[in-house]
Amino acid sequence: MRPQLGMHTLTDGRGLLFGGDYNPEQWPEEVWAEDVELMKAAGVNLVTVGVFSWARIEPEPGARDFGWLDRVLDLLGSAGIAVDLATPTASPPPWLGHRWPETLPVDESGHRLWYGSRNQFCPSSPVYRERALAIVTDLADRYAAHPALALWHVGNEYGQICHCDESAAAFRTWLQDRHGDLDALNEAWGTTFWSQRYSDWAEIIPPRRAPYMINPTQRLDWQRFCSDALLAHYRAERDILRGRTPGTPVTTNFMGLFKPVDYWSWAGEEDIVSNDWYPDPADPLSPARTALTHDLMRGLGQGRPWLLMEQATNGVNWRPHNLPKPPGQFRLESLQAVARGADGLCYFQWRASRFGAERFHAAMVPHAGPDTRLHAEVRAHGQELRQLAPVAGEPVPTQVAMVFDWASWWALEERGRPSDRLNAPDQLLSYYLPFWERGVSVDLVPPSAELSGYPLVVVPNLYLVGDQDAAALTAYVHGGGVLMVGPFSGIVDPRAHVRTGRFPAPLREVLGASGEEWLPAPEDRPVRCRWTGGTELAAHTRTGGAELAAHALTGGAELAAHALTGGAEFAAHTWTELVATEGAEAVAEFAEGDLAGHPAVLRHRAGQGVAWYVATMPEPVALGALAGRLLADAGVRGVLPDLPPGVEAVRRGDVLFLLNHGTATVRVPIPHAADDLLTGSPATGHVTLTPRAVAALRPRVQPHFGDPLA
Repeated sequence: MRPQLGMHTLTDGRGLLFGGDYNPEQWPEEVWAEDVELMKAAGVNLVTVGVFSWARIEPEPGARDFGWLDRVLDLLGSAGIAVDLATPTASPPPWLGHRWPETLPVDESGHRLWYGSRNQFCPSSPVYRERALAIVTDLADRYAAHPALALWHVGNEYGQICHCDESAAAFRTWLQDRHGDLDALNEAWGTTFWSQRYSDWAEIIPPRRAPYMINPTQRLDWQRFCSDALLAHYRAERDILRGRTPGTPVTTNFMGLFKPVDYWSWAGEEDIVSNDWYPDPADPLSPARTALTHDLMRGLGQGRPWLLMEQATNGVNWRPHNLPKPPGQFRLESLQAVARGADGLCYFQWRASRFGAERFHAAMVPHAGPDTRLHAEVRAHGQELRQLAPVAGEPVPTQVAMVFDWASWWALEERGRPSDRLNAPDQLLSYYLPFWERGVSVDLVPPSAELSGYPLVVVPNLYLVGDQDAAALTAYVHGGGVLMVGPFSGIVDPRAHVRTGRFPAPLREVLGASGEEWLPAPEDRPVRCRWTGGTELAAHTRTGGAELAAHALTGGAELAAHALTGGAEFAAHTWTELVATEGAEAVAEFAEGDLAGHPAVLRHRAGQGVAWYVATMPEPVALGALAGRLLADAGVRGVLPDLPPGVEAVRRGDVLFLLNHGTATVRVPIPHAADDLLTGSPATGHVTLTPRAVAALRPRVQPHFGDPLA
């Protein structure tokens, strides 16, 4: 049996990993020795090599040039720097597309996309598969025993989609496996609508550009197929590597909440979950959005440590307007990943490229060279990561789960729905924010996850849900859990067919409520709602200049707690529903218009637990109030009370990380004497954090921070 591999395979004896993408083929060999000396000075212990080197390794069909790569790996290995060796199949050389144009992808309008960039391959092309696996086989045979090899990196940022005839043929095969026969497919796709019934498998094509809206179930199955087609190619490469190096872990790099690929189906196929993440300095919600993404990676690995494969030391090149990062920002972002479970911090890339599309993408060694402020920060950060070696392998304890599903996301955002303003990732972030602000760590999980270990489960949106998953959510509440369900959930089945009757049909009993109409709200004004007073709610609001509605992470804001009792109003937006109680209590109601007096937020005791339903999209202060009550119902609290605005608190193992994303210096009270692993300084009573400062506090005595989680 193959041994269980994971991050410990890399961190044992190394501590936290630090490094980045290394592309020596872009530089003359005399630069390589300088690179390695600089890496050693910066504490680099892992670099990714070969991601885009197919044309260098195979300059023409069947040829092999491994000599330069031999010298690179030998040089790195002699310096004690481990190698994450990539299969170069993400970017085929021009000769492949020139000689075999059928390997090139076709867009939904039927236009072939040519070489000259990257990702120019059709995942269903037999020729591409043959040539890719041939070079992977030779790469694995040559370097399986190389002492520098520590990790395999398959492809890069999988996401390519192709609508060509070969993809169509593969799609038909996939559909036959899924549905069996044409009668079952016609039933699943609802082809009696618009005279779309298929009488021959050959008639079925990918959802190419058409005069009007395409069958939503056809598109849903197409998205499932595209994710599976890429996964099949990943598996084929991975299996070659595993066959030759069973003791070397294999990964590929994810891209956060990336819509085209269902990462729940991919994560179990990797030894290590890794991710590429580039926070936008212009986004005021970036710290919370980043935390959410890191929690997703930890969830994909079922709580195990993960690897931040790519991030940026400064501005990127691919946004229309690329703001720089202020001094200390990339360190703050790197340590945020450590706090949320990462055991490795890598960057794109080591040395800034002189030519090509990414000439102006920041790097660990900028164009100005190593004698720069930026590279000095890189060196300092690499050295300080040694102080955090004790957290390697440690878990991030959580008591809250947040459900997210790719198939539901795909189905929700099809055309032809009541409103295109209801967006799955935005809904997810809206509900995540109040927990992040309270220092409550969250696991992201699929609907099929085992939920019994979580006192609180939050479902911001689950538009598509199967009967089995709906039954599991119901059983979770009856067994004593606290469940919150957001609007427009439980609407369609896995075929994207609307569940008839009052909604949300499969959750109606546990929620103690049902609805009859979806009523998108006008865009030009908010919807007034009021708390009914039936249930006391605890809330936090920001005062002193921070604008809560925009979640501005600015200095000078204070948290003021107050109770929201009967009559207190809040604003909602975008979405409303006409809902009736069926045993639930109306905690909030609409205060105006045709819905005046009808429930907006409901709470229902079911079995040993409690279920909540939200029939609108409340403003942030109201979601904060709701989160406070959900936590109270579940008996969960954050690691520290009353965090200053902009301060993130998360516990990993017995270490409490405090990260100041704000622009003001703040004092954070702490309940126990501790030592800061980053500075070696003691902390008693409070910690002072300047902007972009981080503290990693290990308490001197028990109990640990966040006692309920210990």
